[in-house]
Parts: sequence; structure tokens; C-alpha cells
Amino acid sequence: MAIAELGVVVLDCPEPRVLADFYAGVLGGSVEGEGDWVDLKLPGGQSLAFQAAPGFVPPEWPAPDHSQQFHLDLTVPDLDAAEAGVLALGAKPLDTEDRSRGFRVYTDPAGHPFCLCAC
Repeated sequence: MAIAELGVVVLDCPEPRVLADFYAGVLGGSVEGEGDWVDLKLPGGQSLAFQAAPGFVPPEWPAPDHSQQFHLDLTVPDLDAAEAGVLALGAKPLDTEDRSRGFRVYTDPAGHPFCLCAC
């Protein structure tokens, strides 16, 4: 029997509303709140939250001597179309050179790495 269930994944960042709007553009859903804590309510009932973190330092990827912290894997039906969409929203490419793989790596506007993964 499980001890708990996952409630929400929270991303530290310098500007919660900006990052929530980015992920709303990528994943859909509705952005709720202002200030130091902003929620993104996703279709299907999941949520992401964004918390202001003074002095936030984005992870370094890939850097074996620095922590990646975490990353999100986002499944998409068309890697090329999804790539164009996330770049238009402000993502930065990290590792998109090998087009034969089933994933590509980017950072969101706050510097968190995420992958687009072919489903």
C-alpha cells in the first residue's frame, strides 16, 4: 500500500507567472494565481506549480560535475512540429542534433531542462 500520492510538481524559478505561461503554451491548461506561487491546472487533472526562488540558479546540462536537478519528459506525436512550437514559446535547444533519436532536449525560459519525446 502506498504511503502517499503525488500532489503537484513544483518548479523553482525567478518569475512564476512567466514560466507558468510558457508551460500552459506547451501543455495547455489554465494558469491560476499571481505573485510567488502560480498553478497550472492541466487537462486530465494534473498540476504543475511555479514558486519564486530568490537567487535561483538554473541547472547545468549536461554537466557531470553539476546536478541536473530534474527534467520533464513531454510526449509528442510529431517532434518537428513540437520543436517549432516550444522554440516559438521561448525554449532554448540543448541537444537536438541527432534527429534519429526519439527525443530532443531543451530548456524552458528559467533554464530547467526538458525533453520532447516521440510517442
